Amino acid sequence: MVVKDMEKIMDINKEAIIGVVGVCGINGNLIARILVDHGYKVIVNDVVTKEECRFKQAISDYNFEEEYYGTLPESFFEKIDYIVLPLALIENNSKIYQKSTEHNIALLKVEDILNIFEPAHPVICVTGTNGKTTTTNMIKTFAYYNNQQPCEHNLEGMQGNAGDIPALQSRLKGDLNVLETGTFGITGSLTKLAAPCKPDVGLITNITPDHLDENSNFLDYANVKGELITLLQNKTLIVNNDDPTIMALIKEKDYQGRLITFGLDYESSRKDEKQCLCGKTIEIDEIIAGVGKYNCSCGLTYEKPDYIATGINDKHNQFILITPSGEQHQFNLKINGIHNIYNAVGSIIVAHEILNMTLEEINNALSSFTGVDGRMETLGVYNNKEVMIDYAHNPAGITTILKELKNTYPTVINVVSISSESGITADLEIMERSLEYADFVVPASHNSYIIAKKLLSEEKYSDKIVLPDNMPEGNKEGTLGATSEQLLAGVNKAKTIDADLILCTGEASLKFKNILKNELRL
Repeated sequence: MVVKDMEKIMDINKEAIIGVVGVCGINGNLIARILVDHGYKVIVNDVVTKEECRFKQAISDYNFEEEYYGTLPESFFEKIDYIVLPLALIENNSKIYQKSTEHNIALLKVEDILNIFEPAHPVICVTGTNGKTTTTNMIKTFAYYNNQQPCEHNLEGMQGNAGDIPALQSRLKGDLNVLETGTFGITGSLTKLAAPCKPDVGLITNITPDHLDENSNFLDYANVKGELITLLQNKTLIVNNDDPTIMALIKEKDYQGRLITFGLDYESSRKDEKQCLCGKTIEIDEIIAGVGKYNCSCGLTYEKPDYIATGINDKHNQFILITPSGEQHQFNLKINGIHNIYNAVGSIIVAHEILNMTLEEINNALSSFTGVDGRMETLGVYNNKEVMIDYAHNPAGITTILKELKNTYPTVINVVSISSESGITADLEIMERSLEYADFVVPASHNSYIIAKKLLSEEKYSDKIVLPDNMPEGNKEGTLGATSEQLLAGVNKAKTIDADLILCTGEASLKFKNILKNELRL
């Protein structure tokens, strides 16, 4: 029997026993925990052994009525009143699905769980092209300091910004939700991801080209990010005022709600261009990629934000924040970077305006935030060269991180392990941005190697590109641009070059971090 009407579902009482099949999978794991968090009796099962259970750590503190791993006895069906099954078992009309039907066991799907249980509020959704992970984790740091427990998915190795994870995570035990809501630039995808989370607050970090293919363009991608603006109508939206794309979207969508803007008072000598929503090209006095002061003939003009960071020091880890009321407070970061000052200011606003923390409390909490794995993460020193990895995987990210590091390190080698999700055009732009800001560039992915060989014929690049002695076979898989062998080929070449810093960029640098450390004995 399949439960079809919500009245039936809402009648589930706490004495009912619910069986969850696939507890070692993402959805099964989260749903089993949600049910226990809300006082329901749960029996769990998975086809793998408990030792092989991928997310066993996430359920280690949960008390289930019974657990069956590697087997599913007949008694399982005799004991349960409701059953949660992986979608594949339902669609394939599996034996388990058939048996649950024979026993007249009511079926609960993901959408049922989302309808039965409300998220822990407030729900804060963070989106943007860059800085989402750092911003999300910084806000969580403030919440923990403030004795507020964010709902955590605790799925080891999962970033948590795809599929049903954010929506299910928001129903776990906790006081609030801070959810990273990224997308792949497909129209409707951000709405599909964030709407079930029932957000109260949105924070948009920036919008620069990413996840584009031959069938999409920057304005399409920008409008996907703008879906969060629509979801937050009549609620609270916190945005980077220095990004003309964000401000144009707010104007275009006629946002009606509590709007809080932030930005930096920082002199920039670089000018760049970005496509405006009106279709024209807008010139920017660029602070970081695609962000700064701007003016477009369509009427989009930079205006002073509500919160502004000024007095930024040379190391880019200290600033004075001026609030809308004129209050000023100095903040000190344990991480460096103009981009991280942007991340910090957005996070501080959430803590101050939504979590009701004082600026002094927030600054105290910042003392425990030392960054996120894979973001400007130092692995060690090899032969007097510092070795660092960074997840930067698009032109804006590469530009921002290299500009920042050149502020500290005289000679930088960038080992590029990226194959862009936006195709060969973006791969070329990533390589060109890398060559503009790094002193040497070593390709360490299939696409970057092909592009580097072509660019070697250009005189301005011939002294900066250093090819590995050989490039192992292997093409991009999913969002992963390079294999471990390709990354090591690039790093082994980089270590022969005289420099102060070896920076490995791209998802592969994070995924194969331990392999890299072993190779260099760090």
